[in-house]
Amino acid sequence: MWLGPEEVLVANALWVTERANPFFVLQRRRGHGKGGGLTGLLVGTLDVVLDSSARVAPYRILHQTQDAQVYWTVACGSSRKEITKHWEWLENNLLQTLSIFDSEEDITTFVKGKIHGIIAEENKNLQPQGDDDPGKFKEAELKMRKQFGMPEGEKLVNYYSCSYWKGRVPRQGWLYLTVNHLCFYSFLLGKEVSLVVQWVDVTRLEKNATLLFPESIRVDTRDRALFFSMFLSIGETFKLMEQLANLAMRQLLDSEGFLEDKALPRPIRPHRNISALKRDLDARAKNECYRATFRLPQDERLDGHTGCTLWTPFNKLHIPGRMFISNNYICFASKEEDVCHLIIPLREVTIVEKADSSSVLPSPLSISTKSKMTFLFANLKDRDFLVQRISDFLQKTPSRQLGGTIGGRKSSVVDPAPESLPAPQEVSEQPTSPSSPLGSQTSFNAQEVPTASQGLLKVFQKNSPVEELGAKGAKEKMKEESWNIHFFEYGRGMCMYRTARTRELVLKGIPESLRGELWLLFSGAWNEMVTHPGYYSELVEKSTGKYSLATEEIERDLHRSMPEHPAFQNELGIAALRRVLTAYAFRNPTIGYCQAMNIVTSVLLLYGSEEEAFWLLVALCERMLPDYYNTRVVGALVDQGIFEELTGGLLPRLSEKMQDLGVISSISLSWFLTLFLSVMPFESAVVIVDCFFYEGIKVILQVALAVLDANMEQLLGCSDEGEAMTVLGRYLDNVVNKQSISPPIPHLHALLTSGDEPPAQVDIFDLLKVSYEKFSSLRADDIEQMRFKQRLKVIQSLEDTAKRSVVRAIPGDIGFSIEELEDLYMVFKAKHLASQYWGSSRTAAVHRDPSLPYLEQYRIDASQFRELFASLTPWACGSHTPVLAGRMFRLLDQNKDSLINFKEFVTGMSGMYHGDLTEKLKTLYKLHLPPALSPEEAESALEATHYFTEDSSSEVSPLASDLDLFLPWEAQETLSQEEQESHGNEDIQDKREEKGTSPPDYRHYLRMWAKEKEAQKDTIKDLPKMNQEQFIELCKTLYNMFSEDPAEQDLYHAIATVASLLLRIGEVGKKFSAPASRKPREGPRGEGHASAPEEDEEPPPVPQAQLDPTPELQPPAAGDPQAKAGGDTHAGKVAQESQLVAEGGRGEGQGSPSQLTSDDDTKDDLSMSSYSVVSAGSLPCEDLTEDTVLVGGEAHSPSSHPRARLGGSVDVDWCISFEQILASVLTESALVNFFEKKVDIGLKIKEQKTVERQFSASSDYEQDGGSG
Repeated sequence: MWLGPEEVLVANALWVTERANPFFVLQRRRGHGKGGGLTGLLVGTLDVVLDSSARVAPYRILHQTQDAQVYWTVACGSSRKEITKHWEWLENNLLQTLSIFDSEEDITTFVKGKIHGIIAEENKNLQPQGDDDPGKFKEAELKMRKQFGMPEGEKLVNYYSCSYWKGRVPRQGWLYLTVNHLCFYSFLLGKEVSLVVQWVDVTRLEKNATLLFPESIRVDTRDRALFFSMFLSIGETFKLMEQLANLAMRQLLDSEGFLEDKALPRPIRPHRNISALKRDLDARAKNECYRATFRLPQDERLDGHTGCTLWTPFNKLHIPGRMFISNNYICFASKEEDVCHLIIPLREVTIVEKADSSSVLPSPLSISTKSKMTFLFANLKDRDFLVQRISDFLQKTPSRQLGGTIGGRKSSVVDPAPESLPAPQEVSEQPTSPSSPLGSQTSFNAQEVPTASQGLLKVFQKNSPVEELGAKGAKEKMKEESWNIHFFEYGRGMCMYRTARTRELVLKGIPESLRGELWLLFSGAWNEMVTHPGYYSELVEKSTGKYSLATEEIERDLHRSMPEHPAFQNELGIAALRRVLTAYAFRNPTIGYCQAMNIVTSVLLLYGSEEEAFWLLVALCERMLPDYYNTRVVGALVDQGIFEELTGGLLPRLSEKMQDLGVISSISLSWFLTLFLSVMPFESAVVIVDCFFYEGIKVILQVALAVLDANMEQLLGCSDEGEAMTVLGRYLDNVVNKQSISPPIPHLHALLTSGDEPPAQVDIFDLLKVSYEKFSSLRADDIEQMRFKQRLKVIQSLEDTAKRSVVRAIPGDIGFSIEELEDLYMVFKAKHLASQYWGSSRTAAVHRDPSLPYLEQYRIDASQFRELFASLTPWACGSHTPVLAGRMFRLLDQNKDSLINFKEFVTGMSGMYHGDLTEKLKTLYKLHLPPALSPEEAESALEATHYFTEDSSSEVSPLASDLDLFLPWEAQETLSQEEQESHGNEDIQDKREEKGTSPPDYRHYLRMWAKEKEAQKDTIKDLPKMNQEQFIELCKTLYNMFSEDPAEQDLYHAIATVASLLLRIGEVGKKFSAPASRKPREGPRGEGHASAPEEDEEPPPVPQAQLDPTPELQPPAAGDPQAKAGGDTHAGKVAQESQLVAEGGRGEGQGSPSQLTSDDDTKDDLSMSSYSVVSAGSLPCEDLTEDTVLVGGEAHSPSSHPRARLGGSVDVDWCISFEQILASVLTESALVNFFEKKVDIGLKIKEQKTVERQFSASSDYEQDGGSG
């Protein structure tokens, strides 16, 4: 077949040329056909493993021109016959034409155009056969990874051919949709377009058609808008993009939820070229829609659906619709909305049988339930398979083992209170409806608390019989009667036929006595309650006495929950509310507790027992009002956005005015979060709650629009926000329910807004009627679509707020501009998120707690820091970079939890980018002291630290080295402080333990803030001294740092000079350290060398160096002023030698040792030390870590020389201070220039973003981490 020309760089790697002419080459894959030998086998294996297209097409034709290095594939074939046909066509039709072109570029352009033309001609007559094309998908995934540098973990979901509009020019190419990115690639006429957008960066995604663009998809990020068009199936593409963007938003909102979602089920037989992910996402979308339509539990999975008819006995019709089957339910939805919905839980089913077919009823199926109802489905395709599936699910249903049915279901509305019922039977059977005699059997603590078995209204309203209430009572009686008739005709309980008649009755108001039962049914809470017996009482037991931030907030709000209602003016109601809220916070710690939950729950408790109220709350928080009650009330903000959008569309006159006044955001949150319960008189708001449980969020939006519409004229006349709020507040206070039989409850809000003349009263039923008449055009699926659009907006604006807050929290002396900090934050966040989506074992970094302050939400671990450090540091050290990164990470990780936040990260970056030479050197110096230098890297350094602390009382121990100038927060508290705290605050400790995993409270952050604000002055003298081994590490870092620098040679020369000088200073300094405090340790031949009586000696590892003593290098101690003065005796000689040695080392490389050591003068131990460092410096830096010339035992790897690591050959007394290093560096202009040089971090960030994707979770750096 002909192929769209693609570049091939290495034409002969795995292919054998069989025929050739000046413009084309015909090749066969090695290992195909005769012979092939070992290479053939290898290539064949590779093809199988990589699922390469060469498996199916072992022949190909390449186009080439004489001088060009690049080849282009033009055709491939599965057999010699097929490829020969193409070859002959090329020879007959193209060879003559091509020879007349002058330039090779023209030839290639012509060939490519011709091949594209042939392909287009062939495809015109063919249907797209993508589905039959084996391995095509795998090939596309490999192409995507290669083209965009994605790691293995990045999975392709699907790819589409489309055009990207660059300016007014469409670029035809391929759109690749992966789990975390949208990628586009096009290469036409020498113009290449390559785009990569992360889903988490998408701020807007919509399908639109304009005059300029045909039907297109618009994708916006913070800095650009992209348009794609000419899709084969734009609907499918857009739906998939929506799902992927939604997943990304879920990830930003709640990483744990995202991680659960991430565990995608694998299909049993994957299709060859639809990715398993695409199928899974489709299935997930169907599941969500199915669960939302029938209000089913979150773990319900749709198994399949089929068209059928349902016989409805109440109007004697066969209604066409669809039957849905899942693990625990059979559901039916009519084609026309509102005609009939039906939910049959399998736990209720007793008999499923195939009835006899007839012309009137083809392939019928009857299903009978425990409540003596029989449902008749007909016109079923593949009825036998369906019955088999249902019986499979029935066998797995838990209640099947119980047997028997429950009688006495249709208890009348005015049953006696449940306490008077006989004790539950031995067999734990599930009640069929909330009104059944066993309805209270699974309840919590029935004997102890009245609220365990009934609603608070029944406990507190010992009201007289309904008859005595006059007209209101009669109205209530009529409502109950209407519902009883409805139950008789349509059934009662879960299996009720839900029709337009049901909605009419709900709109007329549910009678008080049935409210609890119907709320449970319509919300789907009943299903979860029945399938989880005893769950609530267990939760109450577990959560009682547990302290957390949520319980603290609950206690604070308990007495603010409907204080005007008698049920909550005493301990009984308050205790019930406390138990329900605490149990829910314990069940769902990601939500915990949010204000407004108390108001909604208190109303639920009035009409149902504690357990019922608990399950209604679960249905509300987790299904009906998604994300409403999390820490950032995202769901409510999303619906507020929808409300604004609807106001703009349906009430355009008012919309602009409301925007100007800024009213919508103020009002709608309280309306949505409390379902109008906090802004309307209780008995009126309850009617809205009735409709909400039946219809969902649509009702709340409709009523909100109706309220604005009713007050339009007044609102248009308002001059400020306060006036508008008063108008709306007074209107809502006067929405009354004239049919309520409860004694009126004073509404607190009303007392605040009472004016001179109260506005006219509005009947709640009239308001509802108007809202349905004017605004019932809202559909559930439209609302979901709008929710998606608003969710992108809301979450991205929250992310922007978080970014601004974090950037503001960074102290001003950090040195980066606001823009640079924002860019760094985005890079840092991307690194945190990458750990989630390219999977790894980094659980600590992955889990993000949205309840923490913004600064603490995103954190990265050592391996992620290493990758960022490598791409952003101005101090690139080649193969030594990961080691330096590891040290920087340990220095920044103050609380030792192996994670650093953004502030710590920026502090580290600033230390390398900003400040003068002293600051930068100080940073570098600290990187070579504990805690940055790990114990494995310098075990002997620990010995030296003990000596430093004994030696000088004013010295700070290097183990608790002061990082305060370098870090805005105190790195470590002194031991005494810790001891005081541990003794003095034992009660706080206990309290904290009780808290368990709850986040630290605000006092913790106040303390941290106060500590941060304390003035912290760090002087050079506070820095601990460096011992010899630490000094060696510092030298090694500097050598690595200068490779690839333009002034490389000058820098090597300079550092060699400085290192030699410092070594001598250290040696001389030893003579002035107090000899009484310790005995000098002498080597085997120490006595013979007066010049260095205190040195350790060891036979040198370099065989040709004939020197007795080889002193070990090692880093500094305190700035002893005498050290420099004592150096005068050798001053002249030292300077000359270092100069001579440096030049010798630089000029002659490895040859220098033998020449230098032959000279008697250089046999001095001091010069030997300096020589060792210099010769190491003159070697190529990548060999440095293995190079044995570098001073004594240190040069060997830790494994080959364990003695060196344990400090056996280290000079314990040698030390040097920061001032000495600084003074020495200042003498070399090359070094001063290097550290003073300004580096633009902006460019590094840009580079980093392009490279970001190319490191998979198991980056190369991680293997190097241990070296050094």
